[in-house]
Amino acid sequence: MRLNKVNQSHSKDSLRRQEAIHGLLLISPWIIGFVIFLVVPILFSIYASFTRWTLISPPPQWIGVKNYIDMFTDRDTWWSLGVTVRYMAMTLVPFLVLALLLALLLNQKVRGMNMFRTIFYLPSIISGVAVAILWAALLNPEIGAINQVLRAIGVAEPPKWLNSSVWALPALALMGLWGIGGSSIIYLSGLQNIPAELYDAATVDGANPFQKFFYITLPMLSSTLFFLFITGIIGAFQVFTPAYILSGTSSLGSSRAIRFYVLHIYLEGFQKGKLGYAAALAWLLVIIAAIAILIIYSRTERLVYYETSGKES
Repeated sequence: MRLNKVNQSHSKDSLRRQEAIHGLLLISPWIIGFVIFLVVPILFSIYASFTRWTLISPPPQWIGVKNYIDMFTDRDTWWSLGVTVRYMAMTLVPFLVLALLLALLLNQKVRGMNMFRTIFYLPSIISGVAVAILWAALLNPEIGAINQVLRAIGVAEPPKWLNSSVWALPALALMGLWGIGGSSIIYLSGLQNIPAELYDAATVDGANPFQKFFYITLPMLSSTLFFLFITGIIGAFQVFTPAYILSGTSSLGSSRAIRFYVLHIYLEGFQKGKLGYAAALAWLLVIIAAIAILIIYSRTERLVYYETSGKES
């Protein structure tokens, strides 16, 4: 009897091992790809950030923390970081507010609303290069549609946009609002998950539309708003394509005005050929973004409401 139990136990263990082996074999292509295309490049970039490595040099030479010292004393590094932060300040709040207002409009139950939702979402899936080229034409100071409209309404000297060191960054901020349709759809998903009973109860209590918005809609959307806030910060740190495309259509002074941090990494790494230095710049960006997001996450208990918990969480 005891021998049978031992045999059954061994057979179960053997079956579990076989299932584990089969499972590992099935996911091994993903694991191999994950290691080759993610883990190895990350580890190599850490190593490269401590080396002098250029496109035409011999193998990377270990130089310790020199790249990091040079980075902190490089004016272009701080300038590009400042450009990125100013862009974030210009776009983040307007982006979140306008996307929410658009979502409130798209949440109305009127005929043909699905078509409007599709139209507003389409800009989010268009190639970034195509969008940048389109906006370069729209922002042309002489023949661009935006300045033609401004002249038509009486603006004698409209901004030179990409040819102005003052207006180049606001021009990119204006372009950044092009993609609010994607965020509006995310807001819309949150709006449609708010129980209608809450609004019915508020109506019975005599609440007006503004009270419903501030005491029901906003708290119930706080988790969605928090998600879009985080992705907005990450997106601002990652701005590259429009800055790269539009800097080629602008004057020297204004191209410096839109020298975003990721563009600075690209210019240092691939135009100047300083790949080791560019790797150090990239890791500084990772550290800054991680610290910012961790600080924001530490405040979620006071700012984000989850219905399932019945309290702020």
